[in-house]
Amino acid sequence: MSKRFSFEFFPAKTDAGKEKLKLVRSELNQLNPDFFSVTYGAGGSTRDNTKDIVLEMIGEGIDTAPHLSFGSDSKEEILELINGYKDAGVNRMVALRGDMPSGLGAQRLVYASELVAFIREHTGDHFNIEVGCYPEIHPDADNYAQDIQFLKEKLDAGANSAITQYFFNVDAYFHFLEKCAKIGIDKPIYPGIMPIINHHNLARFSKTCGAEIPRWLGYKLECLENDPEGLKAFTTDFVSGLCERLLAGGAPGLHFYTMNLVEPNKAIWQNLKLS
Repeated sequence: MSKRFSFEFFPAKTDAGKEKLKLVRSELNQLNPDFFSVTYGAGGSTRDNTKDIVLEMIGEGIDTAPHLSFGSDSKEEILELINGYKDAGVNRMVALRGDMPSGLGAQRLVYASELVAFIREHTGDHFNIEVGCYPEIHPDADNYAQDIQFLKEKLDAGANSAITQYFFNVDAYFHFLEKCAKIGIDKPIYPGIMPIINHHNLARFSKTCGAEIPRWLGYKLECLENDPEGLKAFTTDFVSGLCERLLAGGAPGLHFYTMNLVEPNKAIWQNLKLS
């Protein structure tokens, strides 16, 4: 079975950012990934930008999956968005619980399993649906077993496969696969790959999303923070090695969190000889 490779963008908010993203996606598309995905923002806060980017890329013949969550939108609004994507020729979707934007109070979060079931109810098998998962446990989960059970519920609701949060511990991913298999999960789980660019930003984000930075790695990144070229060389080799171990161990492919950048992702891709 061939491996699957994909790239993820976030919607740019400024005109300059939008123009830069066009160049980034054009260059990364030359690597011939299987598809791209575009994130949605807390509570659907980037909904229109996400839709514009996805429809533009689909119009260019680039297979692109929008991220989607109920957020603060009604079922009617979400259904209109889903049908619009379907009519435009979109055939992939990433269904997530999502986060509520700040300031909206204690509204109920709609679980991804409910969204998956909603998409299947209204569009049948039209979409290839991805969901998210956390090898190192979701920060809101009560325990590891519960978190894996939530993943099973999303897949049982009709999702085709899952994409993990990024991680830097290969053993955590394979341990996660073993635990998933024990409760009957047999659908593909694709590792999410984060290129390391800025140590401080990575450390801050990792605290909120449940991704552990091993102590030795944190110390190494701190030592290299005043050596841009050394940092670039080390992080490219480290993440490339991580990917090599994942693929050699049986991972079904890789999903790159590009951070809307070309070079870090392209360098890893070339190290892996994927072109």
